[in-house]
Amino acid sequence: MESLKRRVAIGYTLYALGFVLFFTFIAALAVEGIEEHLVNNRLRDVEVWAAPRSIAGLPVEMPAGLSFHRGADIPRSLRGLPGGLQEKHVDGVGLHILAGSDTHGDYVVVDHTSDYEKVELVVYSMFAASFIGFLAFSWFLGGYVARRLVTPVEELAAAVAGGARELPLQQRDDELGCLARAFAAHTDELRAVLERERFFTGDVSHELRSPLTVIMGAAEVLMANSSNPATQTAAERIYRAAQDAAGCVHVLLLLARAPDLTHMDEVDMASVAQREVDAYRPLLANRPVRLSYEGGAPFGVRAPRELCAAAVGNLVRNACQYTEQGEIMVRLDGRRVIVEDSGPGLPPAVRAALAGQAAAPPSGASAGTGLGLALVRRICSYVGATLELKDRPGGGSIFTLDFHNLTIP
Repeated sequence: MESLKRRVAIGYTLYALGFVLFFTFIAALAVEGIEEHLVNNRLRDVEVWAAPRSIAGLPVEMPAGLSFHRGADIPRSLRGLPGGLQEKHVDGVGLHILAGSDTHGDYVVVDHTSDYEKVELVVYSMFAASFIGFLAFSWFLGGYVARRLVTPVEELAAAVAGGARELPLQQRDDELGCLARAFAAHTDELRAVLERERFFTGDVSHELRSPLTVIMGAAEVLMANSSNPATQTAAERIYRAAQDAAGCVHVLLLLARAPDLTHMDEVDMASVAQREVDAYRPLLANRPVRLSYEGGAPFGVRAPRELCAAAVGNLVRNACQYTEQGEIMVRLDGRRVIVEDSGPGLPPAVRAALAGQAAAPPSGASAGTGLGLALVRRICSYVGATLELKDRPGGGSIFTLDFHNLTIP
């Protein structure tokens, strides 16, 4: 991630560079314009004054540093020059020369002692030093402004990420203070919502435990004392449904607690997967579906055993409920538990809900699948695992529980 401080400093420096380039262009035009007026126009004025006097045979007395030569009087090193203004170095000395010709031959006007080249060098050196200093100052100024601006934001972000009860910067009267107060208000609101959800889940789960225990006890009494096969079957269904509901209540109670997996005992996922496969075999009675546990290299994770079993069990149960023929396979691969079935696959609404997208609730035969997968996804979020879905070649689904983030040290 690119640092905001660096971007601010670079922005200041680029602004300074653009300003420097613009000013350099203006300064170069000014220097060249000064040269034109101080040197070149001076040579032209001398030409206008000296050339007619030389033709008339009058003496040409030049100011110090200037000379006028015509014909054979032109120094050998200055002969044959093209007409016009030009600069030439002779014996290490810089000369400004205006060469011309008329009906009486060639002539040159020479400025011997012009220090303008040195002046130009000094001026450009001063400009260069000033520009470099300006760029350096802009870089350090940008860094200073960035630190003053970004460091409080980083402090606020660290406090939010760390779950601090009191966020910093709230007492400031500037925009950062407004941002800190908005974060604090939003964080308090989210914390209140989470607390209400946790309390609601815990209270409802506790309240459901007693009636579910009563239902299971009554179903056991019916199974033990009834001689009617229909009543026996109904009692078994009631008992299994109440048992599943009690397991779901227990899972919700665990999810209502703050996750702390550091002191959890190791859970053997191979035994968990084998047990869940054996537990749901009765759901496939009288159906041409083969449910098998294919094994794999065992691995352990630190997480509540009930949550691991609920995650695997919900996937196996959904596969058993909606697969009418074919096979259901459960296997371990690396640190993953894979549940593969030849069922009808998931409807679009359930896929959207599983991906966290808004969608209409599933309907028809798949209505229960979305709830089971939503619970699995919550369990994965709680323990730090991931849930992946792929289509099975030939029809069906492949669900993968990945526990790579829960390695046993």
